Amino acid sequence: MFKPITINNFLLLKDSVALVDVRTPAEYAHGHVPGSFNLPLFSNEERIKVGTTYKQVGREEAILLGFDLAGPKWSGFIKDALIIAPKKKIGVHCWRGGMRSGAMAWALDLYGFEVYVIQGGYKKYRGWVHQQFDRPYNIQMLGGMTGSGKTRILQQLQVMGEQVIDLEYLAQHQGSSYGSMNKMVQPTQEQFENNLAEQLKNTHPQKKVWVEDESLTIGKRSIPNPFWQQMRDAAMIDIKVDLQQRVNALADEYGSLDKDFLIESTERIRKRLGPEQTKYAIEAIMEGRMRDFVKIVLVYYDKTYRTGLSKRDVSKVLSLELDDTDIATQANNILNFTINAAAN
Repeated sequence: MFKPITINNFLLLKDSVALVDVRTPAEYAHGHVPGSFNLPLFSNEERIKVGTTYKQVGREEAILLGFDLAGPKWSGFIKDALIIAPKKKIGVHCWRGGMRSGAMAWALDLYGFEVYVIQGGYKKYRGWVHQQFDRPYNIQMLGGMTGSGKTRILQQLQVMGEQVIDLEYLAQHQGSSYGSMNKMVQPTQEQFENNLAEQLKNTHPQKKVWVEDESLTIGKRSIPNPFWQQMRDAAMIDIKVDLQQRVNALADEYGSLDKDFLIESTERIRKRLGPEQTKYAIEAIMEGRMRDFVKIVLVYYDKTYRTGLSKRDVSKVLSLELDDTDIATQANNILNFTINAAAN
């Protein structure tokens, strides 16, 4: 017999029990539990047919149609489930924990699987996701002007055992007009939230959680407001890096990107950059003068950063100059700085 289980209890088993999402591929693509597998009972088109029959004819007719559509697929479902969960221990969910997950659970149980059915389905999971953003976290913000190497420092801190939430990685965007780097594809807003909640659930409540200073939106994705407010209220280290060092780093990073992409991205900030500076920036791109291009756009981004910094509680912002270019040394200096600041 399959076992009903709450989402909270299932997440405790998640590392040892595979989870299958039996919703349609379109539903799954819009948002899913990180690490889950899509084993759709119906295709996108079939789901529409069943839903239309339910509304226009009735529940029983919709169930019969569902069995007609899924009937030839059952052996395939079981074979796929055996690949996903060779030890025959599996979790199942649909949208609300209704007929789709019930039918799949029945078939897998009949075959001999130990089946856990998520009570309330994906809808209940989404409620759990939002709860994660309301939890209090011991956030330590890391700020600094564009090109200061904040992301690389965060990655080094993570290697050193610190808790890090890399929002730009989760959003698949580096935050500026050029943030997609002409290759990254952003997840849906829903999936961004799911991925963030997954990382937050693994944090220790008493330890610092390092987060890079970000605006409310990263590309087209928005940081959930409760978590964003905690970021705004948290203490921040504002790292200071030599301007030429920042220019060199950004020129190296953006120099290999497609010129048309850089020009298009520059055009998007024309109003804020100004027509004359936009013209000079585009000329620099076309002529391969990447350092000149970076210097021009940094005027805008540095001004934006200073404006955001001015809105923070000054008593919670501490500045730290980083002279060494070695990333491990920079990370160690930041950790020592936080220890000394706490002691004082």
